[in-house]
Amino acid sequence: MGVATLPAGGLNWLAVWRRNYLAWKKAALASILGNLADPIIYLFGLGAGLGVMVGRVDGVSYTAFLAAGMIATSAMTAATFETIYAAFGRMQGQRTWEAMLYTQLTLGDIVVGEMAWAATKASLAGTGIGIVAAMLGYTHWLALLYALPVIAITGLAFASLGMVVTALAPSYDYFIFYQTLVITPMLFLSGAVFPIDQLPVAFQQLAAFLPLAHSIDVIRPTMLGQPITNACLHIGVLCIYIVVPFFMSTALLRRRLMR
Repeated sequence: MGVATLPAGGLNWLAVWRRNYLAWKKAALASILGNLADPIIYLFGLGAGLGVMVGRVDGVSYTAFLAAGMIATSAMTAATFETIYAAFGRMQGQRTWEAMLYTQLTLGDIVVGEMAWAATKASLAGTGIGIVAAMLGYTHWLALLYALPVIAITGLAFASLGMVVTALAPSYDYFIFYQTLVITPMLFLSGAVFPIDQLPVAFQQLAAFLPLAHSIDVIRPTMLGQPITNACLHIGVLCIYIVVPFFMSTALLRRRLMR
């Protein structure tokens, strides 16, 4: 069986997206609540605790500052878990991908479909946190609408990175290394919990290369009604994190599936 690594064109990937959606909607409520759990715990736990001691950050309450960071973080988490666990299961355990490759779909179509579905779940998770923040008065409803495209792009970026991890991991056991060594440190280095300028200079320089930091630098001012600095740069970096890992993952997956 030959495995083409590029999308066949058109909207073939929608078939993959739709298949995942139909499987997901049977347990949609539990899935959404699961994606919202961690960010909401951070929001209320840290917001209520540290907020009293910290006071205002960058001209807003600490809880409002944190809520904007949690929107990007929830998108990161939802997209990552969808690709490194659910997509891996469809590839290896369930062998759903193998069945798809016997149709007109290419490996590129499958990867794009998986990334689009992960971005959809990331958008739902980020929007959920945004709705909570808006209900509590930490942002405006219209600001959440403006932030939606960036939330989706964030989901695509982390879905693309997750597909590389999926292509490399021999089993589920290896995903804990990605979570512990990459995702968790990124949460604390990217300005989600406290301002990046409070970090040592070396960590500030590292943050400049992290996709979550660029996502937060667009989403936070949007949610707080503040001017966005270097918006094109931030969106451009996120797009690089979408495109480059996509080609890496398709090449790695092709080699893996052809064994």
